[in-house]
Amino acid sequence: MQSIISKGKNIKEAIDVGLLLLEAKKSEVNIEILQQETKSFFKLKSKEAIVKITKLEQNPNQEQPYKEEKDPIKLMDEFLHHIPDPGSESLVDLKPKPRPAPKSNELAGKVWVKNGELFCQSSPTHYPLVTIPDGVKVYRNEQLITEKSFVMTDIDFYEVQLETEEKETVWKVVMDPHKLRVELHIEPGYKITRSLLDTEPAQHIELMIDEKKETYNTLSYQEVMDKLEELRVKHGFHQNEIVKAMDAAEPGVFTIASGIEPIPGTDGWIEFQINTETQIGPRETENGRVDYREMKTIPNVESGTVIAIVHPPIPGQPGRTVTNEPLPAPQTIPISVQSGRGIAIIDNKIIAIESGRPHVEKRRSIAKVSIMQKLTHPGNVDLSSGNIHFAGDVEVLGEVSERMVIDAEGNIIVHQSVNMATLTASGAVLTHGSIIGSDVSAGKNNMIVTELGHLLGPINQDLAKIIQLIKQLMLSPGFKASDFSRGGLQPLMNILLEKRFKPFPALVKEYVETVKRNENYLSDKVWAETAKSLSQLFLSLSSEAISIGWMTELSEKLKELHELSQMPVEPNSYITVPNVLSSRLYCSGNVTILGQGSVNTKIYAGGKLTINGALRGGEVFGRFGAEINEAGAESRTPTIIAVPGDQKIYINKAMDGTSIKIGNVQYKFSETRSRVIAYLNKHGRISFE
Repeated sequence: MQSIISKGKNIKEAIDVGLLLLEAKKSEVNIEILQQETKSFFKLKSKEAIVKITKLEQNPNQEQPYKEEKDPIKLMDEFLHHIPDPGSESLVDLKPKPRPAPKSNELAGKVWVKNGELFCQSSPTHYPLVTIPDGVKVYRNEQLITEKSFVMTDIDFYEVQLETEEKETVWKVVMDPHKLRVELHIEPGYKITRSLLDTEPAQHIELMIDEKKETYNTLSYQEVMDKLEELRVKHGFHQNEIVKAMDAAEPGVFTIASGIEPIPGTDGWIEFQINTETQIGPRETENGRVDYREMKTIPNVESGTVIAIVHPPIPGQPGRTVTNEPLPAPQTIPISVQSGRGIAIIDNKIIAIESGRPHVEKRRSIAKVSIMQKLTHPGNVDLSSGNIHFAGDVEVLGEVSERMVIDAEGNIIVHQSVNMATLTASGAVLTHGSIIGSDVSAGKNNMIVTELGHLLGPINQDLAKIIQLIKQLMLSPGFKASDFSRGGLQPLMNILLEKRFKPFPALVKEYVETVKRNENYLSDKVWAETAKSLSQLFLSLSSEAISIGWMTELSEKLKELHELSQMPVEPNSYITVPNVLSSRLYCSGNVTILGQGSVNTKIYAGGKLTINGALRGGEVFGRFGAEINEAGAESRTPTIIAVPGDQKIYINKAMDGTSIKIGNVQYKFSETRSRVIAYLNKHGRISFE
């Protein structure tokens, strides 16, 4: 018996489809319902109706169609007529015969593609299946088939529709803000044509698609020139780049016009006529030992010597934009030279009027040159000699004893040890012996300027707000009719400080006291002058009338000093010692420990920190990185090495318990590790090379 399974939206449709496929009537089949149709809300998870239809066998008693019987003798004659003659060539023709075309029963139940058309041949027992790939639409009797795979019959009409993708050429012309470069961005257009590939007959096939992409660039030379004219480009055309853009088959960027960039000039500078290189410290001999007696020193100068020549800035050369407009070169800045002790400036020449060591302090475009005198102390610094305060270099041939103090505006050199003492220098500090339980500072003036700069920031911000409020009050009619316009601004100032700016006087007082306490290290008198003005305005009951002009002038001066304090100072200060124990070292430049190392010491280096020996305990910081031979101790004494987030830490041997800190991220070694190079990665985490 012949049977099929049929589907439909409902039972009736499933039965009708089945009867049509079996070419039978309802009375000639047996119908079995396998699944009722179901529907859900919004047509989600709906099911089709499924039925099994079996064609009934005919009754043997049913009359069969009459077939005419042929005469047996007549059939024998027809058979003999088709037998070839024994003498004919066909009996000996051994040539291969062409393969016969497939019979219709070989294609039954199969589907195939030929010349871009879809064919099939159904069979009573099997129907072919077709899978539709992405980008292809198949219609059955002008109805879109939404299933991924479908059963194909030879009684329906099928149409395959292939999507053709097409994109126009996209381009734009971009000019940079400085009008120095014009770029042409282009994406050529394309057309994708799809066709059905031939497929051999099979019971189940997936339609195969062939894609052909044709690129075309519709950009014309006239379109580009019209756009350049719209942008008023008149200079620096690159015709060859325009042609390349017109012929481009891939997206690209082409520079089709360029201006002439200005050539920067040279800022003013100082040309030194003598050697002023900063001391590095003791020399290392050929056998690897450190010879502390060999010190590289800056040569002294005699009075009348020309130390340096001040050169004015050299202006740059202007450029030209693509719109043919002049482009000025960056402004050059002259160098401002301040003459310190023992220095005179005549006709752009810096001349020594005293004998001594030249000392240069530079912050960007500001330089101060002075002559440092030298004090040599032949023995120890102890109670018999007293403390030493000197406006120049100090050299001690002996040691520095307990509780003694050495203050120097230049360098400090100690040939023996420093025990529980205090050394403060504006320049460098060098010792031939160990530093034990002491406080050592190098670059004291730089430290003070930085500290004052931190105070000036909020002071000037509040002062600017006070000036703005006063100006607003002065514009009101009530102010003009009051006594404030005649008696000065002091009463109004007191009201504002009491009501709106209570913390302000305390900040001013801290600044004034810091200036007074460190006046010897502030060579520029402007710090003391601003402290005096702030004190008169906000701390004293002065009878002098206060004007808005005076306050504005003071605010401008505070702003300049704050900007000066933020400028990086050239590192002419450093500390170089053999060993250090239980001490505190602070330096605005490099700190170098050449001998056995550092034990339980706190070190701050505004430059680079280098420890050739071991670091046992304590906390150290290197603004421009840290390089340490060995860090940590077997006793796990807390040892912390810190650098900013943009620097690296180098440790030849980091012992268990050692901590490193880069920026705000900290890491503690849980085991001993060698050849450590630590840094912050792009995700803000500590990584190792």
